[in-house]
Amino acid sequence: MVEQINIEVVYALADEQTLFKVPVPQGTTLIEAIRLSGVLEKYPEIDLSKNKLGIFGKLSKADARLRDRDRVEIYRPLVADPKEIRRQRAADGKAMKKGG
Repeated sequence: MVEQINIEVVYALADEQTLFKVPVPQGTTLIEAIRLSGVLEKYPEIDLSKNKLGIFGKLSKADARLRDRDRVEIYRPLVADPKEIRRQRAADGKAMKKGG
């Protein structure tokens, strides 16, 4: 008999976060765990060819083997580049100081 491990699969939207607690067979890969969790049925907009994946906040490959109590995370694409937003804010701040 294959030993089971307990993992979590997390997907977050801007206004909600869903956590699926899933027992899976030892040796399950990250992508297999996502499919077993039911998250794809609840959120059909998830595209595993585009969304990045991780384990505890660290980017991981789809074929990474999971360990007991790992948290699998599915990342949404960023709406805006954080670096560009900081540059814009800095530029706006400088313009205001010069004009003020």
